[in-house]
Amino acid sequence: MSSPPLVSRLIRPEAPTLPLNRTGGLAALLGLLGFLVSVAGSWRPSYWGDEAASIMSAGRSLRGLVRLLDNVDAVHGAYYLLLHVWIDLFGSSELATRGLSALFIGVATTGTFVLARTLISTRVGVFAALVFALLPRVTYMGAEARSAAVATAVLVWLTVVLVHVLRNRHLVSGTRFALWAGYAALLALGIYLFLYVLLLIPVLGLAALLLTPRKGDRVASLRAWALATATALALAAPVMAASVEQRDQIAFIGRRPPIAVLTAAVHQWFGNVPLAVLAWGLILLAVVMVFGVRGRMAAPSSTRAALAVMLAWMILPSAALLIGTQLVTPMYSLRYLSVCTPAAAIAIAVGISCLRPHWPQAAALGLITALMLPTYLDQRGEFGKNYGSDLRQASAVVRAGAQSGDAVVFDESVRPSRKPRLALRLYPAAFDGLRDVTLAVPYDATTELWDVVLPVDQVTDRLTGTDRVWVLQNQGSGENRRGDNLRTLQQLGFTVTESTMLNRTQIIEMTR
Repeated sequence: MSSPPLVSRLIRPEAPTLPLNRTGGLAALLGLLGFLVSVAGSWRPSYWGDEAASIMSAGRSLRGLVRLLDNVDAVHGAYYLLLHVWIDLFGSSELATRGLSALFIGVATTGTFVLARTLISTRVGVFAALVFALLPRVTYMGAEARSAAVATAVLVWLTVVLVHVLRNRHLVSGTRFALWAGYAALLALGIYLFLYVLLLIPVLGLAALLLTPRKGDRVASLRAWALATATALALAAPVMAASVEQRDQIAFIGRRPPIAVLTAAVHQWFGNVPLAVLAWGLILLAVVMVFGVRGRMAAPSSTRAALAVMLAWMILPSAALLIGTQLVTPMYSLRYLSVCTPAAAIAIAVGISCLRPHWPQAAALGLITALMLPTYLDQRGEFGKNYGSDLRQASAVVRAGAQSGDAVVFDESVRPSRKPRLALRLYPAAFDGLRDVTLAVPYDATTELWDVVLPVDQVTDRLTGTDRVWVLQNQGSGENRRGDNLRTLQQLGFTVTESTMLNRTQIIEMTR
């Protein structure tokens, strides 16, 4: 019986697959595209609280950074160290620090192409790289000074290494050992960069089982994988132990409303409902075409194995966090599954490849681009971070009106990531010559992330001789608590001269 012609044309790997050195230029071009999509407009939104933690931590001396990590944020230590070196070279502007993430998105885009091309075909590899570069979760982490983009790049390339060593039976023992050692090192590095890479270990084990071409070699592959994984876990033991000691850092998740499964299905990777519907539709098409009756007859076993691994990569970590949040303790955040985006892109690419003739494939890519565009533009709007962070804009207002010798007072009644005080640390030039009257201990002289401050009513003597105070308030703080600074200053004889309301920060000029 002949194979169904439609299915066999769509999902059969190219045989033989083009050598990598023949597609190296294409891989580099796709990586460049991924970088450009992420870096474009990344400088426009203001920094927000999590990025403040990155910039302020990485800006410390190496000794100060080590002291900090011994107390808090050890799970981000590897990224902070990388960012420390990067800031020394390129500065701490939004373009510079987010450019590092965009650079690694380019690396991950190339890795996604190489992985999909190796597992299925060059065509699927191209589609996967293009989809990956366009996914809203990818364009988000590619324009943020956090570790997700770096961890994603490491994860996709360690999977490339794993597939290479599994599929090449005739490697000499020294080369095979070096590849397994490289796999262990990359896995350990991934865990240091982003602890939740641990959730991918069962998926990588499944890959070792399913992606080994000969059944007779699977036991040996699993044994080698287990040894390499154990080595990686041993190397990563310090950060895992520190994460247990510092687990209170993610206690804030418990104060958030629980994430519904449908909400996660939309916003975890796709950003908006229309794009999510299209993406899941293409993934469902891939599943039907590869695992359905006709697919089982036409699709090579290697394609079925590859898609099974991608689906596990998408589903297992998400399910673990969602179930764990419901049954154990809050542990789920939409951003935590950023490392699953390469698998989502490859699954979508298989679905696109199942469309015939060629024009629906181009139409699908065009529709993905059109549907991601509103989310993309929102991400790169002036208030595109954390639902409207406006720290840079607030700094600009102060810089335009303040004079040397003026005092500045910040609303301290909101959670650290929303405090207006972060403007002082992220945009210090705007506050040159101003007196930070409530500061007790600067952050870089502590083992904590943030400044230690005192209430205004305890430092009124510091306002002696000051005729003008700039008060930065957060709209999200309670009215009574927000008014404490104003009442204290009014009791000292200050009156409101002018008030400017931005997106969520109010800048109040008070004079005697």
